[in-house]
Amino acid sequence: MKKSLLLLFLVVILATLPLITQQGTEFGGADGKAEEAITKIHPEYKPWFNSIWEPPGAETESLLFALQAAIGAGFIGYFIGVMRQRNKQTKQELAEKSKHVTH
Repeated sequence: MKKSLLLLFLVVILATLPLITQQGTEFGGADGKAEEAITKIHPEYKPWFNSIWEPPGAETESLLFALQAAIGAGFIGYFIGVMRQRNKQTKQELAEKSKHVTH
């Protein structure tokens, strides 16, 4: 229990430390950096297609990204839980079969 709390505390520190030490900076995504690099290398570049819908603001974009991450994490957690339960159930069934065979 103490180890889990210590790890949780360290994660919180690691997540908040850059926000405290790097005040006044903008944390941009990889898409923006890629666009800047492409524009520097090839200023005449035109994208192959445009977005169907552009979020109204950075907050909405962040919300959608966080929602996407939460759904993905939920799916992965559900999948791992189902697989662990199946594994546990299979082990129990094998144990019961071996009891019946030996008796």
